[in-house]
Amino acid sequence: MLNNVLATIYERDLRRLVDEINLFNSEDNLWKTAGNIENSAGNLVLHLNGGLNHFIGATLADTGYVRNREQEFTSRDVPRNEIISRLQELIPLVTKTLNGLSSESLETEFPVMFDNAKNSKSYVLVQLLAHLNYHLGQINYLRRILE
Repeated sequence: MLNNVLATIYERDLRRLVDEINLFNSEDNLWKTAGNIENSAGNLVLHLNGGLNHFIGATLADTGYVRNREQEFTSRDVPRNEIISRLQELIPLVTKTLNGLSSESLETEFPVMFDNAKNSKSYVLVQLLAHLNYHLGQINYLRRILE
């Protein structure tokens, strides 16, 4: 079932994100950028955490999470252990929510507009996974530039 495949890949890639954040030799580098890069690794992690908590947590699992997207990009110097703790709390939420969806449910309409259109849950969940990996690659590249 697609829901189980998605749950497995989300868990794998969120754990990779935790590993990537732990690979930063200097915690200060989580909040630095280089050249024309506008977003720090720390801000990208806050953005991913906020987006997944919003779209999967609040929208599908009814957690009550309230997203502050602007703060995801303006917060600074959040301690590494807090960032990792947030990600580690997110992993079981995402996997439980996705494992709880049926094949039929995945093809129903996502409860909110996404990409300026009404799309299926499967479409949104695949897009969010691609988004996670896009930013994971950026974080990896930024770490290697800075260190």
